[in-house]
Amino acid sequence: MLTKMDIKGGTGRAILPFLKKIGFVNSDGAPSELYRQFRNPSTGGLAVAKAIKIGYKPLQSVNEYFYDLKDAELLAAIVQVTGTEADSATAKFTLATLKNLKSFAKFDEAEAVPEKAIALPEPATASSNGKPPADRGERGIGVNLAYTINLNLPATTDQAVFNAIFRSLKEHLLSYGNE
Repeated sequence: MLTKMDIKGGTGRAILPFLKKIGFVNSDGAPSELYRQFRNPSTGGLAVAKAIKIGYKPLQSVNEYFYDLKDAELLAAIVQVTGTEADSATAKFTLATLKNLKSFAKFDEAEAVPEKAIALPEPATASSNGKPPADRGERGIGVNLAYTINLNLPATTDQAVFNAIFRSLKEHLLSYGNE
């Protein structure tokens, strides 16, 4: 998709994960049904409203109608959910992105549509050879989970400390299926 849009490297690489998060792109990188709805002028506003509810779901725990909040209240909700400071770049960029998406959204239409009608991205599962499915014929229902681990290493020149940390990570986190 990024090739089709001619987005190369740098900050453009952040776009695909974001599009996956809001449901516009399936886990295999193909455009989702929600994205196709967005491309249709008659359903585009509804699709963006659905995408906002998918991608910003944690904000619904703070306020079910978070998308109707004024900027200051929405920033406060973002700070509460993310744990960042109100003046942090993350909070400001999250607010700016959400405001831009909201400018396309038609929430009044989204509220009139039952929750079951929201098209979620299709899950992809690994095929029998352990690789992602090449086409829809191999696709099944499954759950794909990803974890990001931020590791703050101590300021030391002792190699034994690093060896112990990574050995522990290997034993406890990478032992899936070896038990």
